[in-house]
Amino acid sequence: MDYLVSEGYPSAAQNFALEANVHPRVDIESIEERVVIRNAIYGGDIQTAIERINELNPQILDRDSALHFALLRLQLIELIRNCTVTPDGDITPALTFATTHLAPRAPTSPEFLQDLEQTMALLIFPPDNLAPPLAALLDTKLRKDVAKRVNEAILRSHGERTRSKLLELVRTRAWAEQKARDAKKDIPDRIDIGLDPDNNGRDLEGDSVMHGNGEAGSTAT
Repeated sequence: MDYLVSEGYPSAAQNFALEANVHPRVDIESIEERVVIRNAIYGGDIQTAIERINELNPQILDRDSALHFALLRLQLIELIRNCTVTPDGDITPALTFATTHLAPRAPTSPEFLQDLEQTMALLIFPPDNLAPPLAALLDTKLRKDVAKRVNEAILRSHGERTRSKLLELVRTRAWAEQKARDAKKDIPDRIDIGLDPDNNGRDLEGDSVMHGNGEAGSTAT
């Protein structure tokens, strides 16, 4: 249950609570606010994400300069992405944004300065011939990484767990298994944890599949 809450799946959390006949203290509105912010970042609308974060709690970015810089840098990347789509794209908006919002912050941290210099290099080299470190900046995975940091920051501001117990359990199990393999313990190549329906006799029909927006859909045909 706490996985669905912390990862931002309000509809799935409600459905789970109903099916399990439990009544946890779940702030659906708070989850939905995080979902809106997450989706804005996923869609490259960083300005909206920043505005919604500040409406939710302006101290989140005031107290976390690294996260604030990461969001502004991502916003600069999106501006660069838009202006480099065509050969004659106007880079003025990207330059103006970098000068106004990022340049004043860069000297406060060597990491900020390095990140800004690396990002500005996207304006120098053609987007179809970038070195791997620069190409990674245009990968949408960066949006997901920043969105994850934002989600965790919001949860911390609410005094909530940033990682679900289920996720911690899975990671602990993986760590323990790797330690056993490193110690040359006699364990199977693959350890079944009982989640495969084909191995435990359960039928997939009627099971629910959680979509990206947290809605549940049936796998039955």
